[in-house]
Amino acid sequence: MNQKNLDLCKGLVKSSYIDQATQATSQYNKLVESLLTQRRLPDQGWSDKVIELFLEQVSMMDSNNFVENIGVGEREGRVFSGLVQKRHYGLSHGIGRSGDINEQQPKAAGSSLIQKLTNYLVLDAMKIAGFESDTIPSCLVLPMATGMTLALTMATLAQQKPQAKYVLWPRIDQKSCLKSIATAGLVPVPIENIVVGDLIKTNMDAIQEKISQLGRENILCIFSTTSCFAPRAPDDIVSISKLCKQENIAHIINNAYGIQDSKIVHNINQSCRQGRVDAFIQSTDKNFMVPVGGAIVASPNKDFIQAIGKNYPGRANGSPILDLFITLLSMGKDIWKTLLDSRKSLLPYFTESLTTLAKEFNERLLDTVSENKISFGITLSNLKTSTPPSLIGSKLFSRSCSGSRVIDLSSNKKNTVANIEFNNYGSHTDHYPPGSYLTIACAIGIEKQEIDIFIQRLRLVLKKELS
Repeated sequence: MNQKNLDLCKGLVKSSYIDQATQATSQYNKLVESLLTQRRLPDQGWSDKVIELFLEQVSMMDSNNFVENIGVGEREGRVFSGLVQKRHYGLSHGIGRSGDINEQQPKAAGSSLIQKLTNYLVLDAMKIAGFESDTIPSCLVLPMATGMTLALTMATLAQQKPQAKYVLWPRIDQKSCLKSIATAGLVPVPIENIVVGDLIKTNMDAIQEKISQLGRENILCIFSTTSCFAPRAPDDIVSISKLCKQENIAHIINNAYGIQDSKIVHNINQSCRQGRVDAFIQSTDKNFMVPVGGAIVASPNKDFIQAIGKNYPGRANGSPILDLFITLLSMGKDIWKTLLDSRKSLLPYFTESLTTLAKEFNERLLDTVSENKISFGITLSNLKTSTPPSLIGSKLFSRSCSGSRVIDLSSNKKNTVANIEFNNYGSHTDHYPPGSYLTIACAIGIEKQEIDIFIQRLRLVLKKELS
């Protein structure tokens, strides 16, 4: 309610009461003013009630919610279901225009405002996580999950170098990575990794050899990965970025859940400073605990971010952006920092608990923690003859433990993904000497109690299935 209407209320209710209400309204307005002027995460998160009030007010800026609006076009933001209308706070026009997903809509000033604010809040959250200003002068939140966002990014690159069809891809056995290359109409060139101890690492010599073989003019980019399942180490993106700068080849980084790892963030900063990084893409759900459906494209090159936005076909669903906007306002700076710090502080406890458990059954925690700070692996070398390794994963899932993965290397299976045949797909390499293993992650949002319960349940499973 504006000041004029509050003053009119004094003719109906005691002035002192209205003055108190005016003071409360002023506090709310200061929060909004701070958000609009500073465009950063609030120090303390907003309450749900304040967020809902702000969204209701912003949605009134969209034409479908104008009090006297008459829509005579084919797309007027009409919503049949009241539940759907409530779920989206009346923001039904989506984001962007047909020529640019980042362009403002004349019918949707409120939705456009939320989109712009979300980009600013994400930028601030990433800088709090350790990204430097030169690394991310701007970013773009897209309403697509990581795989499709990677495909759009590479398709945009392809417009700048149409004769180049090859994407050098240090092998990471995650299907959406490989499929994103094929979806962009490009040819993936897998680069087999090397095994060093327990770690599976980037084979820089093989990358260099493949550049010489194919010719730099025919290579669109190198597609590296930072966040991955153990025992795969994050790619040596600093060396790759230097090579890309030297060879004048683009470099795309899949940083799916790497925002939460300070070491990965540091390496991306170094890569942007010392070599070439065209873009790095991260998931909204894995880093900010929102429903699946969004990704963040960041780049040290503002022009390339704009090119990706212009290359998105048509308008887009605003729901993933709205989810992220609400979440960041609810977290605020303090909780976001706490979540990052908490995950980091639980890392030693989780690995020590896994090490102790593994020793109980004559197994061991794979020695990969020095490189991979999120995902860990435990050997499964002493299973009963009648127990297939995959049974461990299914038994954990039946005990309400989700997210663990079992890699069964006992049968040397072949799999075909994007028309490429792989040996032992899932293990990031054709042959992994330590054999079958179980992977677990220490991801943002995990709590100590969850670690303890998981260890208890894993112990019960291993007691039954290990000889």
